[in-house]
Amino acid sequence: MEIKRLEKHEKVPMELLLLADPSRSIVEYYIAKGDCFIAVSKEKIIGVYVLLPTRPKTVEIVNVAVAENHQGKGIGKLLVSHAIRIAKTQGYKTIEIGTGNSSIGQLVLYQKCGFRIVSVDHNYFIKHYSDEIYENGIQCIDMIRLSQDL
Repeated sequence: MEIKRLEKHEKVPMELLLLADPSRSIVEYYIAKGDCFIAVSKEKIIGVYVLLPTRPKTVEIVNVAVAENHQGKGIGKLLVSHAIRIAKTQGYKTIEIGTGNSSIGQLVLYQKCGFRIVSVDHNYFIKHYSDEIYENGIQCIDMIRLSQDL
């Protein structure tokens, strides 16, 4: 597997990005402003993440997605670790990530990768998404924000 930056002329793996964020308009917004990285195996895109600069010396991972038939194989952890390395090499001092209150697996993964919970954006998914989102039998309502010093 190889992780590489998606070039501007290459097709964005929208279906994969929509696995992690169901709002096409929000995905299109941050794709236009951030850098998309893809994990490729046997000439197929099996994973993706987007790095979005948010403030001076701060970058956020705004989407991490792994193709359903490749989940549970450690690819998400490789993508997050790659994002951290890229952020460091680009001179960022802080990397952030957010996930839903119902995203239990993601909360575990991000903390294992060195992120710590710093805040809760109450009602984020109610305010910004027209359809209700459910994961693990729980309604996704709040955004859990995590951060790591680089």
